[in-house]
Amino acid sequence: MLDPAFWRGLALGASLIMAIGAQNAFVLRQGILKRHVGVVVAVCAISDMGLIAAGVAGMGGLIAAYPRFLTAVTWGGAAFLFWYGLRAWHAAFRGAGALQADGSRAATQSMTWQRAFILVLMLSLLNPHVYLDTVILLGGIGAREPSPGNVWFAAGAMTASVLWFTVLGYGARLLAPLFSRARAWQILDGIVGMMMWGLCAGLVAQQL
Repeated sequence: MLDPAFWRGLALGASLIMAIGAQNAFVLRQGILKRHVGVVVAVCAISDMGLIAAGVAGMGGLIAAYPRFLTAVTWGGAAFLFWYGLRAWHAAFRGAGALQADGSRAATQSMTWQRAFILVLMLSLLNPHVYLDTVILLGGIGAREPSPGNVWFAAGAMTASVLWFTVLGYGARLLAPLFSRARAWQILDGIVGMMMWGLCAGLVAQQL
């Protein structure tokens, strides 16, 4: 029988991970394209699992004691989000074609799994909110659970992450018929561009 701490970790982890952000937008995009979904989902889930484990083990207090770490991540994340948003706007205005029957986009060079790996890793780690949510918040709450409740709490939060990214990545293919039209991709790219620049502006505002 699962410990009640597991369900507390599952609920809190799900409430944090389901928020729409740069990482989720990338997973959704790759899921629609049916390109390297396993790699993308695995990187997201493993990154979250590692950060949650580190937080429960006490890393949250260490990060809070060294604010320069989050400052460096914030500026690096802002620069990356600006660049990624610029790419999305370029694709939106250019119009890169519709989704073909084989799951690829017409007139678009397919992304290699290595590039997908690097991009999703950067989206997963160059975001200060990831550390605030998973390491400091989740980790801090989980660390206060009496043993073995802390382990159950971490397991619940990790389970929420794995389930969410798996459903998002592999469930996104249900939207493929909608993206058989080039206009749908232009709208999605425009939304992603606005989201990335909005997140970038928010990070910069935190530092000014």
